[in-house]
Amino acid sequence: MSYKEAQKKFAKIGIDTEKAIADLQKIPISMHCWQGDDVGGFESVGGASNGIQTTGNYPGKATTPEQLMADIDFAMSLIPGKHRVNLHACYGIHKDKVVDRDKIGIEQFKPWVAWAKKNGYGLDFNPTFFSHPNMKDGLSLSSPDPKIREFWIKHGIKCLEIADYFAKELKSTCSINFWCPDGYKDEPSDRLGPRKRMADSLDKIFTKAKYDKKRVFPCFESKLFGIGVESYTVNSHEFVMGYAQSRKILALLDMGHFHLTENVADKISSFLMFFGKVAFHISRPVRWDSDHVIRQNDDLRAAAQEIVKMGPENFIIALDYFDASICRVAAWVLGMRNMQKELLKAMLTPNAQLKKLQDEGKFTDQLVLQEEYKNYPAEEVWAEFCRRNGLSGDESWFAKVQKYEKEVLLKR
Repeated sequence: MSYKEAQKKFAKIGIDTEKAIADLQKIPISMHCWQGDDVGGFESVGGASNGIQTTGNYPGKATTPEQLMADIDFAMSLIPGKHRVNLHACYGIHKDKVVDRDKIGIEQFKPWVAWAKKNGYGLDFNPTFFSHPNMKDGLSLSSPDPKIREFWIKHGIKCLEIADYFAKELKSTCSINFWCPDGYKDEPSDRLGPRKRMADSLDKIFTKAKYDKKRVFPCFESKLFGIGVESYTVNSHEFVMGYAQSRKILALLDMGHFHLTENVADKISSFLMFFGKVAFHISRPVRWDSDHVIRQNDDLRAAAQEIVKMGPENFIIALDYFDASICRVAAWVLGMRNMQKELLKAMLTPNAQLKKLQDEGKFTDQLVLQEEYKNYPAEEVWAEFCRRNGLSGDESWFAKVQKYEKEVLLKR
């Protein structure tokens, strides 16, 4: 079937494919830099630790800023549309001596901004509350040691100022996400104390940091559990929701940070109602928050449907996974394109008609339409979207990744 034929078929159920293509073109997705080097960063050679880990040892990972930037550029060349890059604080570029996290500043991120300007990327940011000696006993901002808390408070303040620098220099908003893996391996004797200390530390960060609230969007991310913090996480869903709403910042949803039987897509509408904007990390958990490359599965499809129904302009969409067992560049490209495909399919859904049938109580009609539209030729619209971006809609992109892997990655 040709695109013109697909266009006519969708028109019969009230869908304008040209509008869907134009709307998808406007949606930037923030691509996570840490897939390229297994959340290693450029401070040390120790790798991810103290609250985070990766599995696998596939060859060719980036070990320098130049390599990571080149890999991101190559991946972006195979992804239709214009997108953003999400950085962690541990990816600062240090000259002669590594500047510790309580003292980092815009100097360590000037090369990233220059690169982003050259390529037309927006930048988002994350403080790095892991992989550091001051992540003691699994605690950072919630530590009972005031010196440890003060170190991380200074880090948070510095990161907000860096985010403000990104937004100012790139003339684009910057979301900055606070995720702390604080918690306990076994049952804690005190659940309230760590949360009080966490709230107090965050309050000090947000009140002392100088940043433009119109262009920098702080986000706060919850987590169900993690390796080493199986019994208790300070930043539980309830704590994060309460803190974020009371302090007028965004709570961030991560698809991997809930029990596997929970429907994360169902939470989106509640977040939008009470926060006005939804910060969303797209990931794929397998039994635990293992951050696998996202597939076009039911969970991703449901999330994309909610994003489109409620207006993509109300969402900050970022990917968050890190698989060291496969080609890292392929993981980027596949994940980004999968996200776009599901957003497009959601745009090609007769949502207005389905809503009307639901409101009228015509549930049989609704069920039939819900099922029948799934077999409409969305792949032809995707192919047309890619063609207009100078790319192929099929899997031929992978041959280019294999060539890049052979000529660049495997020679490192």
